Amino acid sequence: MTSRRDVLKATAMAAGAALAPRLATAQASGARVIVVGGGFAGATCARWLKRLDARLSVTLVEANDTFIACPFSNGVIAGLRTLEQQRFGYAALGREGVALIFSAATAIDPGGRSVTLADGQRLACDRLVLAPGIAINWGALPGYTPQAAERLPHAWQAGAQTLLLRRQLEAMPDGGVVIMSAPANPFRCPPGPYERASLIAHYLKANKPKSKLILLDAKDAFSKQRLFQSAWTTLYPGLIEWVGLSAGGKVTSVDAASSTLITDFARHTAAVANVIPPQKAARIAELAGVADRTGWCPVEPMSFESTLQPGVHVIGDAAIMGAMPKSAFAANAQAKVCAAAIIARLGGRTPPEPRLINTCYSLVAPDYGISIAGVYRPANGRLADIPGAGGVSPLDADGAVRAQEAQLAEGWFRTITAEVFG
Repeated sequence: MTSRRDVLKATAMAAGAALAPRLATAQASGARVIVVGGGFAGATCARWLKRLDARLSVTLVEANDTFIACPFSNGVIAGLRTLEQQRFGYAALGREGVALIFSAATAIDPGGRSVTLADGQRLACDRLVLAPGIAINWGALPGYTPQAAERLPHAWQAGAQTLLLRRQLEAMPDGGVVIMSAPANPFRCPPGPYERASLIAHYLKANKPKSKLILLDAKDAFSKQRLFQSAWTTLYPGLIEWVGLSAGGKVTSVDAASSTLITDFARHTAAVANVIPPQKAARIAELAGVADRTGWCPVEPMSFESTLQPGVHVIGDAAIMGAMPKSAFAANAQAKVCAAAIIARLGGRTPPEPRLINTCYSLVAPDYGISIAGVYRPANGRLADIPGAGGVSPLDADGAVRAQEAQLAEGWFRTITAEVFG
């Protein structure tokens, strides 16, 4: 546990670094950097670019003037939080000198270093950062279309889909079966489906005790698996049935009209179906030429510059990061490294080799938290785990420890949202 404590201490230090005094605003104009996408990655990068060098002209291009956070949105589905608690604005970035443009980016010219907006306006820059997040990979799962998602919500992009799934659970009669599907890797937030299954089970146990949840999985192993399954046995005996890949858990198609999920061996009809489908980088990444045939964006790990388009950096969930998972904490860490690397490159310097931290908390119940932490460094063109530097919650921890981790999870969410948006 010593290495785990060190990781968590370093995590706290990284979060606290955001409280350092901002550099004084310089009179001379500097280089122009455009950041597209205002989630945990993009908003962090824009803010840190300005903090690290106030001479920079930094513009954040974001389609919406309010950000809805995915972390903790599973609590909204389970009736533990409101969607309003997930909403954050960008006024604080504007006060720090980041120019805010609330418009969709519709085209990228990577060679010409320009971004075209929905109204036709064209913005030029010296460096471009793309932090577009994910898109649902429509067509990757037969039968799952945007129209099908209105009946079988994915709720993997927080907002209307989150509330739709919550309303369906509330309307379901006691004794109904909830069926979830989890995709193969990679996807946003590897522990997310299992936290969601846990919190839905918490809701069912309290409100619809005759119901159960079946989780169909395209994998035989998942993040924090032993911790989750141990908790399910203790908290939700007989309520959650997990079906892995080798047991026929991979969903191969869906029939939205009958709320049926189809595998190679069976048809599962649900009272409520939550389909978490395959994903890819958001559309603008494809338009920019930074996404490869996998649908994700390969980058070099020193500065997160695209390996396909020089001068364009890709951070957050859209990028392929090697061992580093797609999470809000990871996006925040990558954004800070990217900002420092851009400033180094603009100054003709080589960026230093980074060390990046990721910590991921999951709630199995409101007072039961578990976590996993990792530390990463560049190796062979990707980010690799540093052996022995991470760890997971102890399997045999008592209730007090689990309750403390739940409190730490709440504290983490408050800290990171305050740092990025507050």
